[in-house]
Amino acid sequence: MNPNLHGREAAIALAQQHFDSGRFAEVLARRVAIASCSQEPAAAPALHAYLADELQPALAALGFAVALHDNPVAGAGPLLVATRHEADGLPTVLSYAHGDVIRGQDASWTAGAGPWRLVQDGERLYGRGTADNKGQHSINLAALEAVLQARGAGSGGRLGFNLKLLVETGEETGSPGLAAFCAAQRQALAADVFMASDGPRVARGRPTLFMGSRGVANFTLTLQCREGAHHSGNWGGLLRNPGTVMASAVASLVDGHGVIRVPALRPPPIADSVREALAGLRFGGDPGDPVVDEGWGEPGLTPAERVIAWNTLEVLALEAGNPRAPVNAIPPRAVAHLHLRFVVGTEVGGLRHAVQQHLAAHGFSDIVVSEPEVMAATRLDPRDPWVDFVAASVQRSTGHAPVRLPNLGGSLPNEVFADILGLPTVWLPHSYAACNQHAPNEHLLAPVAREALGLMAGLWWDLGEGRTPGFRSTATG
Repeated sequence: MNPNLHGREAAIALAQQHFDSGRFAEVLARRVAIASCSQEPAAAPALHAYLADELQPALAALGFAVALHDNPVAGAGPLLVATRHEADGLPTVLSYAHGDVIRGQDASWTAGAGPWRLVQDGERLYGRGTADNKGQHSINLAALEAVLQARGAGSGGRLGFNLKLLVETGEETGSPGLAAFCAAQRQALAADVFMASDGPRVARGRPTLFMGSRGVANFTLTLQCREGAHHSGNWGGLLRNPGTVMASAVASLVDGHGVIRVPALRPPPIADSVREALAGLRFGGDPGDPVVDEGWGEPGLTPAERVIAWNTLEVLALEAGNPRAPVNAIPPRAVAHLHLRFVVGTEVGGLRHAVQQHLAAHGFSDIVVSEPEVMAATRLDPRDPWVDFVAASVQRSTGHAPVRLPNLGGSLPNEVFADILGLPTVWLPHSYAACNQHAPNEHLLAPVAREALGLMAGLWWDLGEGRTPGFRSTATG
């Protein structure tokens, strides 16, 4: 590191040196090697080990008081709360991470060395959890360590703000128990603002902020016409085919261009502040990104508005008969799995009734609609003072203003922090859309990780300088 650098610049340099020295990869490799897959019933020891053996000592070394908690939902993974309290009257930040990952899909990897070993190939760091979410929270913790080192006294030094970290181990299974835990621990998790990292940037080279997420409602349509299949030559034309009926029913909900046809599932008009935030924003274009389909989705909207500010009804799976080994028979049953990605202002409490009513009106009254599993939508005004603060910090570190998304197109348990804990929420992601998240060959980009270490060191430093929204205390250094 350049000995002439001091203060904020020194912290950023130390954070990026952490990457250049290979120490970041060493730490991340150790974390990737823990197969903390919450989707596997046998993974409970690994989930506990990730918190107790990996994160707890690392956080204690940074001056945090750390406590592990059982999940209020029986059988769900544990949670960790770490607190570094410097003084009353300082701003308090709540951050979040998840230590669980999805299934490894070991046999399907074609790059790297499989899910549980970190391998760098060019600018890609392969391994399960590198992007979602072990790599991202490892960046944030390493940047915090750099700030403490730059301030001069290790874990005994001062950040200039109070920091709390909540780590769960069930995000990949819908965050069971997280809402109940936060409601019960509201006082222990009290803060002035929520800041965390998950999800992708809009493009690899464009630092991004998002202030909430679209909600998601998963539901299933089931049509059972009879018991057993029947020969299509002997009975074709006489028996109602549930596959044909289901395809028509789905088409009554969302047309062949992706336009939602159920009025109750459509969102309210897009707010002017949201349109302004999305103006000129493009999606796609990074290597590995699919080509955006022009003409797909709600007409009259830009691609950015369709994915960030509008609702989409997606067909996730359709099944009738045996798709892998079809036979010449009329199947007895058809199933369709769908979900609605929805924005703030969409009334989803009556989704099941609305879909059932719509299907009945179109002649499909015998299709059964399941009660949806819902993750709520959230959104913070892109002009909120905390958003301005984080955006200014990122711009100071890079020389460029970050992209401000009112919300992520995907879904996160942000309603726990925004609604239950009542916090303004700002996410600063360190991945990109083509990272193969939830798929084989998941990877973190080395240049993005290195830049993110600097961004986060700058942000942690600025939080301690006494100029955060609502606070005007004396700077710490």
